[in-house]
Amino acid sequence: MRKQILLTLLCMLTLSSTAWTQNQENWVATWGTSPLFALESPPAWMVPPPPELLPPDPPPSPIPPVPQELHDQTVRMIVRTSIGGDALRLQLSNAQGLPPVQIGAVRVALHTTASSIDPATDHLVTFGGNTGITIYPGAMVVSDPIKLEVAALTELAVSLYLTESSDTRALHELGLNTTYIASGNVVSAATLQADETNRSYFWLSGIEVKATDSAAAVIAFGDSITDGFSTTADKHQAWPALLAQRLQQDVAMQHLSVINAGISGNRVLRNLAGSSALTRFDRDVLARSGVNWIILLEGINDINFTALPDAPKSQHATAAQIIEGLSQLVDRAHARGIKVMGATLTPMGGLWLFNQQTEGMRLAVNEWIRNSGKYDAIVDFDAVTRDANAPSQLKAEYNSGDNIHPNDAGNKAMAAAIDISVFTR
Repeated sequence: MRKQILLTLLCMLTLSSTAWTQNQENWVATWGTSPLFALESPPAWMVPPPPELLPPDPPPSPIPPVPQELHDQTVRMIVRTSIGGDALRLQLSNAQGLPPVQIGAVRVALHTTASSIDPATDHLVTFGGNTGITIYPGAMVVSDPIKLEVAALTELAVSLYLTESSDTRALHELGLNTTYIASGNVVSAATLQADETNRSYFWLSGIEVKATDSAAAVIAFGDSITDGFSTTADKHQAWPALLAQRLQQDVAMQHLSVINAGISGNRVLRNLAGSSALTRFDRDVLARSGVNWIILLEGINDINFTALPDAPKSQHATAAQIIEGLSQLVDRAHARGIKVMGATLTPMGGLWLFNQQTEGMRLAVNEWIRNSGKYDAIVDFDAVTRDANAPSQLKAEYNSGDNIHPNDAGNKAMAAAIDISVFTR
């Protein structure tokens, strides 16, 4: 009897030790994006600007058309890690609450060029040991660990096979990396013979790596300026991507990842271009693994929507309301032990919605960001990007041509302005 009790205790200790070891693994987000959670079409009052108010040579939209559905097709998406690890796992999301998505096969490999992968690194991805997974409405699924060692700043190709007709609206539109779509189940193809391409991420919302004990994540939380709206595609020129490169150049900072949680058109207070910042904060920030800092750059769209000629008063915001919303985000982060770097709102003089009211709101929000003491650190993107002789406008060399979105050079200046030493506090 004593022998049986002893054996039982030994087994329990062994199981406990195994569970403890698994719990001690440090899984940290190395890449992520923010699906559009709010299923809303543009309202009638959201009209485009009159031609005479547009810049003389406005840049084209960086968002090519996307298919409304995928059926018996493979989609291959390209992402870049920000830190490395000796294993990884994928996160897939059906965040908009659309009908169930049937994923028949998933593979991940190191990306080489265009739609090609390194076949020697190609790995099958499983979910609870199964090669396929159903993503139910509003759900996120996490893959089993994949024994693929990856370095920092490494491009990966993630290939999904859609067995049934699948609504593609659970996506991140502005992916900035070319996505390839081909007929049939060709997830393991060394080179995907694509029938069409776009620059959106479908259902893929995050990648984690099993990293060192000190590894942690910095979330860049914002709108189109964080999303990289006017940066060069396939070149990783958005300021969060450039910040990730800066961190990897500093030995003391190489344990930190940077996750871009920007959504073009996003507002602090109200839904439309995705759920509002207040609504999506839990899922896009707090649910990420290993987060210890947030860089918060939100509010310019709350201001601009207030200036839309036909926008109802229910869509208007005041500087005080934007400040209250930002303050709530900081409080929610602090409640989880996460520090927040406040980023001032960049200039938009010359935009068709610019006027004395919108500029007054922007200046008031920036004054609060700089001087309220609410944040753990500040980065003054306004001071970095504004024209010294016309401070309501972007510097000419940073202006993408639409008078609101910084170009590659502007994004580089923004990334360089961040005091990365604060991340070691």
